[in-house]
Amino acid sequence: MILVVDSGSYKSDWMLALPDSEPLTFRTRGLNPFFTTEKEIVKIVQNITDIAPYADLITEVYFFGSGCTNPDRRELVSNALSQIFKKAFISVETDLIGSAYATCGNDSGYTAVLGTGSNVTFFDGEQVQPTKQGLGFILGDEGSGAWFGKKLITAFLYGALPEELSKKFESTYRINKEIVIKNVYQRNSPNTYLASFAPFMESNQTHPYIMGMLHRGFEEFVKTNILLFPDYQSHLFHFVGSIAYYFSEQLRVVCEQYAVQIGKIIKQPIEELFNFVIERETV
Repeated sequence: MILVVDSGSYKSDWMLALPDSEPLTFRTRGLNPFFTTEKEIVKIVQNITDIAPYADLITEVYFFGSGCTNPDRRELVSNALSQIFKKAFISVETDLIGSAYATCGNDSGYTAVLGTGSNVTFFDGEQVQPTKQGLGFILGDEGSGAWFGKKLITAFLYGALPEELSKKFESTYRINKEIVIKNVYQRNSPNTYLASFAPFMESNQTHPYIMGMLHRGFEEFVKTNILLFPDYQSHLFHFVGSIAYYFSEQLRVVCEQYAVQIGKIIKQPIEELFNFVIERETV
C-alpha cells in the first residue's frame, strides 16, 4: 500500500491507495517540523483512527510538507513516521516538490504556493531549483494567508479599518490586543493563527478596502517572488493553495498587469499529487 501526504502549516491531506477500492482520504492538522515536534507528529498520526488498521500494511509513504527544507527537518518527520509505519519505505520532501508534481507533472514550469505561507520555485521536469524565496512569515510569505492576516489584524488594532469592516471583524472574532499578542508571541504556530483570518477577507472580498489589500499583497508577491526570475515570461506559473484559489480573480488581475502567464490554480494538490506518485511508483 502507498500513502501520500501533502502537509502545510495549517492542515495535512492524506490519501492511501487501497486494493480494489477507492483511495482512503482524510485530513489532520498541519505537520510543519518548524512548529511541530517529533513527539507531536507521532501523537497526531497515532490518533488517526482511519489509518490504524493499515499501519503495518503500508509499504511506502511519500510525505511532502512545508518546513521540510533541510535534511534535519526532513529527518525529524521521517523519524516520526517511522514509528508508526514500521515496515514502510519513507520519503520526505518539501511541499514545493509536491506542488510541482501536482501542477507540472513531468514538464518544466514555475510552481508557487499561496496558502498559509508563500513560496515559488522552478521545476525543470525532474527537480525543483534552489531559490532565495521561502523566508517564512516573519521575513517573507508575501501574499500568503499569514501575510494578509497580519495586515488585517494590524489595521484592526490600529483603528485603520473602515468602520463597517471593523464592526464586522470585532463581532466575528471577539479579539483585542492582549489576545492577539498572546497568540502571535506566546503560543505555537503563530503563522496559522494569522492565516485563520483569511475567511473574513473571503466573505468581504468585494469591499474596496479588502480588494486594495489583496491587490497590494499579490503585487508584493509578484515583485518579490516572480519578477526576480529573468525568464519568468517564458514559462507558465502554476499556483497551489487556498489563498490563490479563493482570490484567483484578484491574483489574475495582478499577474496580467505584470505579464505573468498563469497555468493551473489548485486549492489542494493532494489528488493530483497522489495520482502522479501512484503512476510513477507502479509503472
